[in-house]
Amino acid sequence: MEQDQVSNQTSVADQSTQPRRKNELVEWIKAIAVAVTLVVLVRWLLFAPFIVDGPSMEPNFYTGERLIVNKVLYDFREPKHGEVVVFHVPAEDRDLIKRVIGVAGDTIEYRGDNLFVNGKKVEEPYIQEAIAEAQKQGGTYNNSDFPNEMRSENKVPEGHIFVMGDHRDNSTDSRVLGFIPLSEVIGRADVIFWPLNQMKFINHY
Repeated sequence: MEQDQVSNQTSVADQSTQPRRKNELVEWIKAIAVAVTLVVLVRWLLFAPFIVDGPSMEPNFYTGERLIVNKVLYDFREPKHGEVVVFHVPAEDRDLIKRVIGVAGDTIEYRGDNLFVNGKKVEEPYIQEAIAEAQKQGGTYNNSDFPNEMRSENKVPEGHIFVMGDHRDNSTDSRVLGFIPLSEVIGRADVIFWPLNQMKFINHY
């Protein structure tokens, strides 16, 4: 009789733990679902990955590097001079990465390696070494002036920015594409996260 009672008690105890285990499993599933949903929302609404493709931003960015793009910053303010932005080019159905050189109201002039914004010469520390090396060899780092035959208007209109790649002799930018509408700007490139040995926050001059 005592053995039967012990057996019955054990059976009842086992049965009582089963609902608790099921509840815990359900709670874990819910928690994982919420976490995945949050990651997706953050991924698509706040930040986005971008892979550098091509030499247009050398020597500061190289093909294959993976960046994190801040998609919400420009919901609160407009791009500033020197910031590295990713934007969409509808005519080519692709995204490009360039540096902001001019904002609304600026007049831009680029002759040789001399950049003038609103009539004042602008130093560009992010490509200064590359400029010096090109000039040391008797040439210039830039091979496409602005304004030019394709783009004669040099005042940035409202709602637009003027961008150029850091690799001035190998970049399709506003000298060819024209002014970039703010509506096409995806966000600011903030972090290089791959390769791991190149991981860093991006400087915006």
